[in-house]
Amino acid sequence: MAWAIQRGTQSALVVTWFHPLMDPRGAQNLLAHLEHLDESGEREPWGGVPPAFVTEPDPRPLRERGRLGRSSQRYMRALVPEPPVSPGSGLTSPGRARFEQFSFLGDDPGLGGARSTREICWRLALVGRTMADLWQRRGLPDVPFLVPLSVDLRPKGEPGATFGNVLAFHFARFKPSATADVDGLARRLRSQMADALRDGQIDANAVAMEFLKYRPLSLMLRDLPGTARRETFSFNCADLGDFPPALEKLLGRRVINAYHAPSVLPRPGVGVFFNRCGINNNLVVSWVEGAMRAAEVTRIIETIREGMGWRLAR
Repeated sequence: MAWAIQRGTQSALVVTWFHPLMDPRGAQNLLAHLEHLDESGEREPWGGVPPAFVTEPDPRPLRERGRLGRSSQRYMRALVPEPPVSPGSGLTSPGRARFEQFSFLGDDPGLGGARSTREICWRLALVGRTMADLWQRRGLPDVPFLVPLSVDLRPKGEPGATFGNVLAFHFARFKPSATADVDGLARRLRSQMADALRDGQIDANAVAMEFLKYRPLSLMLRDLPGTARRETFSFNCADLGDFPPALEKLLGRRVINAYHAPSVLPRPGVGVFFNRCGINNNLVVSWVEGAMRAAEVTRIIETIREGMGWRLAR
């Protein structure tokens, strides 16, 4: 995660962490807590009642949680009929992890923008169409994309926990050949997510995540389709939402932009990430050398910019 902060001359602050310690919202919370401590001075922070830094343990009995975890395991193993492919398929000697970040203007509902284009399902459909173009150019097969979508479990409107994983995952599935109609695909993806929520799969995944963190990575990967061939997902995609207005200033300086740049595994080798900070719509494409070429990344960025109707921020 990176912030551009300003007082006189522009400078930058970079925060790095491993995901098991915090998720993106948790990292933002950490900075908000540090800002609060910095502003408190001689006053007692938080009025003597500090916020909850970790989530409360799941109160359900172990037997019930075990049943949910096993159902999630069966569900993940049956997600797609055949292993996914990705830009990193067959990659044996991955290069450096890299990312490109651009800030764009536009997509403001108050200025005539389309609110639907802010939904993760619509954005995933657009990214899917962009990836389908890459698949066609590379001659990759028309097997279903498999894409993990994070679901934040914090109470709506509250900062929630800082440390630990507070995410569950929904796994979107759709074929590259089904991406031509972005609006139609977005509707199907919304329905797919609603079905997973109604059927309890997202809750079951949250429980399974708690069990999985105690297992070696080699055992965790057995629960995903295609991991016997070292495949995980087709690509990564996430919308990390709005940067908190409470962090307009940080450590005495004004924040002019902030974005997340998650690293991706060699397989899938590429991920597309959105977030907003003030008037800036930030787009980050992370990739691994060997899985992607710089020209392909540039094409992805331009195609998404055009699809979103954005213009480059100055």
